[in-house]
Amino acid sequence: MLNHFFMTLLVAAVPVIELRGAIPYGIAVGLTPWETFLAAIIGNLLPVPFIMLLIRRIFDFLRKRPFWESKIEHLEKKAHLKGKVVKKYRTPGLILLVAIPLPGTGAWTGALVASLLDIRMRMAIPAIFAGLLIAGIIVLTVSCGVGSLF
Repeated sequence: MLNHFFMTLLVAAVPVIELRGAIPYGIAVGLTPWETFLAAIIGNLLPVPFIMLLIRRIFDFLRKRPFWESKIEHLEKKAHLKGKVVKKYRTPGLILLVAIPLPGTGAWTGALVASLLDIRMRMAIPAIFAGLLIAGIIVLTVSCGVGSLF
């Protein structure tokens, strides 16, 4: 079971898949809903500080390469578009961005947006964590059904 826990944690750390894919995976391999939830939250939160600390340096490095320049511009433009709610409402907006379990939202996007909008880590990480808790509850409820959670 420990292997399933760590695999669920790793699935949650992967961009795009994140918690939305890790919770159904954890349930499918036989973890309890709460083990799955814990692994998915931890795994999805792990990359956040690294994204916030390093993403600008990585983007600056890649922007110097012709192949990556347009891709980085596209990512930044998408992040700024997603960040409109965050820019307007700051912390509650960041929570909302992360909490909606749809493609293009989540901890990776939240960390990118927070970094590009210069939201300090001490504000961003708790907001991203709160958003992950909300998204995790939504995905867990959909994956298991309300009755099987208790």
